Amino acid sequence: MKITILGCGNMGTAYARSFRKYGLVKADDLQLVIRGVARRAELERLGSVTDAIDDNIGQSDLVIVAVKPQDFATIAPVLAAILKPDQVVLSIMAGITLKRLRENLHHETVVRAMPNAPAQIGMGITAYATDAELSMRQTLMVEQLLNCTGRAMHLADEALLDPVTALSGSGPAYFFEIVRTMISSGIKLGLEPHVASALVKQTMLGSYHLMEHADRTPEELIKAVMSKGGTTEAAFKVFAHGSFAGLVDGAITAASKRASELSGS
Repeated sequence: MKITILGCGNMGTAYARSFRKYGLVKADDLQLVIRGVARRAELERLGSVTDAIDDNIGQSDLVIVAVKPQDFATIAPVLAAILKPDQVVLSIMAGITLKRLRENLHHETVVRAMPNAPAQIGMGITAYATDAELSMRQTLMVEQLLNCTGRAMHLADEALLDPVTALSGSGPAYFFEIVRTMISSGIKLGLEPHVASALVKQTMLGSYHLMEHADRTPEELIKAVMSKGGTTEAAFKVFAHGSFAGLVDGAITAASKRASELSGS
């Protein structure tokens, strides 16, 4: 298998590392197209590096477009002139629809995916939608590659990528904000910063694993922690008064709406 990755920012590099780590592509068969030279030496350990969108791309089975969405209009005509019908184009550009990919690239076998930041350490989740022209073999190839950065989920309806963007694409930042706020509260209550940080991070990690293995719903787990008249109940009274659930729901809804605006759907 031969793969080209256009754009090697955090996510493009994460794909390159994962593909090499799991032996899904040889270094000689992985082409990385970059715009600058700052990280060239690092990337050359993963594959061949170039700053040119040239005919070599036409030899790849899969072309991953990981450039910034605002740069797509510039590269699209150049890429369209190189692509061959049997190649698969996988886009991780936010807001660029399958229809726009097809029209701008004059290409039918396209995939649109929404990964998230933990993909950089192999713990991400990526939802993707495929064009109807993709064969089963091509779809399985894409899913296998996406799975090496965590988990992959196929969506029958591309429109669902907007709520996915709001939920899992932006989701890591929500958790980071909760962690940041909890650490800040611990410090304000007198804990040393490193103590507050360790307590909050380990609590979050342990809570995740408990939720994964306890075979109970989040509601049931909350009840197991919260005793009547206790500290957790006192905290949840404040959550209820401030409409914490409504605030989170409103934030995710706003993010989904913005994703729809960016994709023009």
